[in-house]
Amino acid sequence: MTPARLFLTGARDTLPLILAAIPFGIVYGALAMNNGLSEWATLAISLFVFAGSAQFIAVTLVASAAALPVILLTVFVVNLRHMLYAASLMPWVSGLPQRLRAQMAFWLTDETYAVVTNRIGQDPELKGLPWYYCGSGLAMYGNWVFCTWLGISLGQQIPNLTDWGLDVAMVVAFIGIVVPALQSRAQWACALCAGVCALLTHDWPHQSGLLFTALVAITIGVVLERRAASNTRETSYE
Repeated sequence: MTPARLFLTGARDTLPLILAAIPFGIVYGALAMNNGLSEWATLAISLFVFAGSAQFIAVTLVASAAALPVILLTVFVVNLRHMLYAASLMPWVSGLPQRLRAQMAFWLTDETYAVVTNRIGQDPELKGLPWYYCGSGLAMYGNWVFCTWLGISLGQQIPNLTDWGLDVAMVVAFIGIVVPALQSRAQWACALCAGVCALLTHDWPHQSGLLFTALVAITIGVVLERRAASNTRETSYE
């Protein structure tokens, strides 16, 4: 398959998730404007940060007058998952030029990671993976920036746009990404724990419930994974 074909295939395979991200981007643009950000600041964040969940959290925390350390810590914890994503992709990208890897890192999202790892699962020896990855990443990036601009425009024309519940589409998309990836008891326990904690702490101030949920779920996942690995080693020795 030619590089151009791989690039277009990556974009095409990401299309369902792109459609789910459209209302999410629109709501972000409108929400940022409603919380006092200028048009250029709102658009610039999507252009140069490109982290949907972190952008939502940061805008919400700024609007609630949260302290800067709280904002930075919460955004950092939420984005820790990208370090795990990047580590799992290293076998396929370690030989690439540093500049290309930096660009791929910028385009790393939940959606692109899900699409790329699914493709790797189908064809572990896939040649030209960077082209496929960049097709997916650039499609998501262009869609996010465009939808941010759309949210800025519509937010000024349509009152209470952020109250329409459009962001539920992205929640559904995340569920569609996460559930198929749960393959072990530890992963299921981590996901269920995160869901329960999120429900119990959703009304905590300054999104602190999100931080607490992430820490608890990560701890449970790590403990159970280590226990499973230990049991496997003991079984192999017998």
